[in-house]
Amino acid sequence: MNLHQFRFVQEAVRRDLNLTETARALHTSQPGISKAIIELEEELGVEIFARHGKRLKRVTEPGAHVLKSIDLIMREVGNLRRIGEQYSKQDSGTLSIATTHTQARYVLPQPVAKLREAFPKVNVSMHQGSPDQVAQMLMEEVAEIGIATESLAQYADLITLPCYEWQHMLVLPVAHPLASKPDISLQDLALEPLITYHPSFTGRTKIDLAFAAKRLKPRVALEAIDSDVIKTYVRLGLGVGIVAEMAIKDDGTNSDLIAIPAGHLFGLNVARVAFKRSAYLRNFVYTFAELLSADLTRSAVEKAMSGHANDF
Repeated sequence: MNLHQFRFVQEAVRRDLNLTETARALHTSQPGISKAIIELEEELGVEIFARHGKRLKRVTEPGAHVLKSIDLIMREVGNLRRIGEQYSKQDSGTLSIATTHTQARYVLPQPVAKLREAFPKVNVSMHQGSPDQVAQMLMEEVAEIGIATESLAQYADLITLPCYEWQHMLVLPVAHPLASKPDISLQDLALEPLITYHPSFTGRTKIDLAFAAKRLKPRVALEAIDSDVIKTYVRLGLGVGIVAEMAIKDDGTNSDLIAIPAGHLFGLNVARVAFKRSAYLRNFVYTFAELLSADLTRSAVEKAMSGHANDF
């Protein structure tokens, strides 16, 4: 048995047992993957996959146990690679970050710039996606650190830690009737067309739950994943925007809009950082975590990674 066979089995499961997609992802041939998996099964004496003809249909019961061992082996192989890079390249290499658009656009520029200043030999690779995609990239070791508000804490294979707290903001044109209202309620907002995030992004769950708790059905006129897009359509008069407070910067670019804190309406949100459980983290990963939040010290992250995340 060898690492190529392990990688083929692992990737086949990730690709929903589609060997064509598996071969494309690994830049190899489908017959080669099939042959390698069969050879591994013959060596182990068990079928990892049940088949219908040549097609893989499902993971067998012994196959599920084999997969757990393969995941553990491949995780440690990744750790060995990072240990080697840590000590042979002397704080150089690539930091891969998985995050959402809002974090990448409004939160990460300054920490990334400070990291590059502290580690000029380290390159940064930024992967953007939905919170679930961020989690997947961490588990597949496409990224070493993930930052998002939604979903990350739901994955048992990830260690997640709170990074910072934030609230939503209402964004309106200066001349909008609600702009001068002292206390805007959910009932007021339910009467307006709303422009806000797609349901899987940037605390949208809290918005929906707040309206549902009051038995109100909001009129969402437009959904987006980009705060700048939301603000653009607010400027066009399509409705009241609801964006993350990180997206409202006092840099003069929002002078034509009124921004009103809405934490009392939708509650507070927590952005979280995540790492793959049992991963080996290089020096600059710990430094980057601390640049995100002073509470994410190396000792705190190491304690969490050793199985005490709930103590954080």
